[in-house]
Amino acid sequence: MIGIIGIIVVFVMVFGGYLAAGGKMGIILKSLPFEMTMILGAAVGAFLLSNDGSTVKATGRGLGRVFKGPKWKSADYRDLLCLLFELIRLAKTDPLALEGHVEDPAESSIFARYPKIAADRETVELIADTLRSAAMNYDDPHQVELVLENRMEANLHHALHPAHALQSMADGLPALGIVAAVLGVIKTMASIDQPPEVLGKLIGGALVGTFLGVFLAYGFVGPIAAKLKSVVEEDAQFHNLIREVLVANLHQHSPNICIEVGRQNTPGHCRPSFRDLEDALKEARAA
Repeated sequence: MIGIIGIIVVFVMVFGGYLAAGGKMGIILKSLPFEMTMILGAAVGAFLLSNDGSTVKATGRGLGRVFKGPKWKSADYRDLLCLLFELIRLAKTDPLALEGHVEDPAESSIFARYPKIAADRETVELIADTLRSAAMNYDDPHQVELVLENRMEANLHHALHPAHALQSMADGLPALGIVAAVLGVIKTMASIDQPPEVLGKLIGGALVGTFLGVFLAYGFVGPIAAKLKSVVEEDAQFHNLIREVLVANLHQHSPNICIEVGRQNTPGHCRPSFRDLEDALKEARAA
């Protein structure tokens, strides 16, 4: 909702201010289809030229995330802590029983209690692979931590590709607007024998190209790229929490301490209170 409000504010402030200053929309509306075709068409073509198919598809999916916000909400962080608590407690009390849950999470009764987390392949694999590494008796927990950091850095780098691609498009839009404006000037020069009122309209139409390039770059595409980057980085905190909890487990801390470490590392606006988490853990113990 806030993204839609932002779009409305951009339009109202820019064009409202233009009209309030005595501007006329006629010349903009007349030139808009042609200038938009040239600028957006060239921008989309450059986007396709500079990215592979997977990045193009990921960018399309990412546009929805700009308006929906991060995938993981406060309840999901609480559920993740409860899931990790159950797995860590089982690892300490019955390692053989844990093996079935780690080797086949799809059939795990523990994972099944948290369907949204169980449906995310990367999250499940991250938990299962780390617990499997712990069962292999690594001599140094820092080895596992390093592997986790490298894996999450690679995942984040890949997830940020759409945001970087959109930012590259935003950087190129002003220059493409100049290209459209130059073509408009060329068209104007071909009509140099026309009266001033005709030339004025032709020059005004050419300048619409420069306006659109800058307007689209800094009013829409650039902010969308920044928002997508913010959403991706916030969702990455979900996996960072997994790392913190499971590394604490590798250091032989008790399940309660491990979960408290995770709670403290949860983003502030998603962090469950100590009391709420304690109640959720009591339900997990009962289950």
